[in-house]
Amino acid sequence: QLQLVESGGGLVQPGGSLRLSCAASGFIFSMYTMSWYRQAPGKERELVATITSSGGSTNYPDPMKGRFTISRDNAKNTVYLQMNSLTVEDTAVYYCKAARFGRDYWGQGTQVTVSS
Repeated sequence: QLQLVESGGGLVQPGGSLRLSCAASGFIFSMYTMSWYRQAPGKERELVATITSSGGSTNYPDPMKGRFTISRDNAKNTVYLQMNSLTVEDTAVYYCKAARFGRDYWGQGTQVTVSS
């Protein structure tokens, strides 16, 4: 069955960096658009970044541009999110999503906490 497993979250100080990973299995990873979302306590889930199936194109909402980089390795069935210059406002649960033909599949999320 389709499975997405996020990892790489944790506690980081303001100004620090983290790289999240999302390992996919149970489907043809290279055919799916992949995205990262996040949800902070008391807030709605928001898009962080998207990458096309081939990895040839990426998209970031304006607030996410400049500090976040999404990438993928289709040979390893993994999508990554590099996060730099983290602030306390980046504290959230980060989720990866696989999408194709209007169907979405979600991972269970990984907690990122930015605190001194």
